[in-house]
Amino acid sequence: MKTRFKSMLTLAAVAIFATSCSNDELVIEPIDPTNSGGNPTGTELNGSVTEDVTLESSQSYSLTGVYSIESGATLTIPAGTEIVADADLDQSDATNVYIVIQQGAKIKIQGTSSAPVIMRSANGNSGSWGGLIIAGNANTTAGSGATAEVGGIIYGGSDDTDNSGSINYLILSDAGAQINAESQFNGLSLYAVGSGTSIKNVALINGADDGVEFFGGSVSASNMYLENNEDDAIDWTEGWSGTVNNAYILHTIGNFSTALEGDGEDNSPKFNNLTAVSTTGGTALQFKKQSGAIITGLSLSGYDTSIELTEETRTDVSNIEVEGANADLSKSYSGAASVDVSLFNWISNRGQVAILPNIIESNLTLDAGTEYVISGVVSVNDGASLTIPAGTTITARSDAENESTSIYIVVQKGGMINIKGTENNPVIMESTSGTPGSWGGLVIAGNAETTAGANATAEVGGIIYGGNDSEDNSGAISYLIIKDAGAQINAESQYNGLSLYAVGSGTTIENVAILNGADDGVEFFGGSVSVTNFYLENNEDDAVDWTEGWNGTITNTYVKHTIPNFSTAVEADGENRNPRIVNFTAVSTTGGTALQFKKQSGATITGISLSGYDTVLDITEETRTDLSGIQIEGIGATLDATYNTEATVDVNIFNWVN
Repeated sequence: MKTRFKSMLTLAAVAIFATSCSNDELVIEPIDPTNSGGNPTGTELNGSVTEDVTLESSQSYSLTGVYSIESGATLTIPAGTEIVADADLDQSDATNVYIVIQQGAKIKIQGTSSAPVIMRSANGNSGSWGGLIIAGNANTTAGSGATAEVGGIIYGGSDDTDNSGSINYLILSDAGAQINAESQFNGLSLYAVGSGTSIKNVALINGADDGVEFFGGSVSASNMYLENNEDDAIDWTEGWSGTVNNAYILHTIGNFSTALEGDGEDNSPKFNNLTAVSTTGGTALQFKKQSGAIITGLSLSGYDTSIELTEETRTDVSNIEVEGANADLSKSYSGAASVDVSLFNWISNRGQVAILPNIIESNLTLDAGTEYVISGVVSVNDGASLTIPAGTTITARSDAENESTSIYIVVQKGGMINIKGTENNPVIMESTSGTPGSWGGLVIAGNAETTAGANATAEVGGIIYGGNDSEDNSGAISYLIIKDAGAQINAESQYNGLSLYAVGSGTTIENVAILNGADDGVEFFGGSVSVTNFYLENNEDDAVDWTEGWNGTITNTYVKHTIPNFSTAVEADGENRNPRIVNFTAVSTTGGTALQFKKQSGATITGISLSGYDTVLDITEETRTDLSGIQIEGIGATLDATYNTEATVDVNIFNWVN
């Protein structure tokens, strides 16, 4: 089964291609076979065309079978025209619905950036039609007069400058119909198409096989956007020798994420500026047999394997040139995108996804209109800052086993984070799976005091923290939702939703929600930072935890427990530096312990309301009887008090938490 990425990252193909004329409004009339090659007499496209045909601008046409433009004829499609492949009619199926430009024929797609030509399926499902096929007269290793793997189409000759027409501003989606295990249609299939053909500004989206496949030929293409094609984005074989300039590839669905696949004899095709982004891992560049390429301006993000040679006996990479040198199979080829995705703003509602870099060494500001994915450690280093504007979503890839402990964001000592969410547009950090413990959350390391001493090593990630600056500033956080964190390292060490290591009072943290975590919601490891307006729901160890002499304040905290076995509202441990809790409401539907104090820890608590807990106050040290370090409502705590009063925090102040 092909698993889709979360809906926030999946292109809504139907929405993209909505027009003012729905299928219900189409007047379906067959093309008159006696028409002398002029404009179609109706809006149904089917059958053979032997003379020039020009479709109507901004008209919507229904493709109900094979629409074949025969040798000597030209199909002209003006700006704004839409062709809807209907594979649901009784007389056809997906493999019998496609457009083919036969050898010797031409196609002229005349879209514009404001009115592209659209080709899509009626149902919006990938693989529901055969796409656009062009057969040319250029060279191919299959020889002259070869027969295509689809439709019995004849292609190939000796004219490398052969001209099959021009394509400009085309959006083609939902193609890639399956013939059998070895043969499939693609979005755009180019059989021996010559260099006289012009292809530019093309988007190939939501395909069940390759986005584009070159079967020999010498045609080139510029400005290609390929999203979620379920085999390869760009595939070539039979000695293709053309060039692709400015290609942007996006993969957000599981199990299918190869950016390039080269096969067969090598004729040194070229790629100038290629950016490929995957949120689901996979292989970026795959070379079969003796295929090769010359690639400059390569940027890969999120792939498990950057370059793969499929032949077991092949070790020679001399014909795979990347950035002027032989390909290095050990390199990630990550880096700044070589193609600006805004080049494709003419594609409505296109996916806009980026992989956060593993190391941030200078100031980086994210774009709220982009979905960001992390698949490893993202480290904001000393001297750098990460700014996250309102409405930004960061998703931790959690579809691989045993990787949750290596997926988190850390702000190193000396680094800064500025989260600028708003009540209407909070910043969200979550996982792809929605499972508790599927990533490590947000970790901040500061330079304030901790009983662990200066330059201590954190229990997670080998992170260095701690110093003597109680007013240290690690940035500001406002309106942040963290979900699904708390990855398990071992029985003694875990990540939390928010881990604060020696963070100083110069840091601002307000309006934060931590949900669905497998360990603590927040844990303070020393430091003096304070937090205002805190919502913590169903974190499976403690909602609020502190140790190592934290001495800050949390104000207006609401804790909710509705899952069994994990329901501690507060756990305090270590030396008591008298942190303050002001207005704290905790509600449990599953019992559990509300307040737990270990060793000599303590706190000053005012405005507390606890309900539904089996145990209100728990002292874990058997030898401890002195509760003087625990002040609640102005007096020393007692083990028999219930603190079951009217809520001190109105949960409605957290209505911004979705």
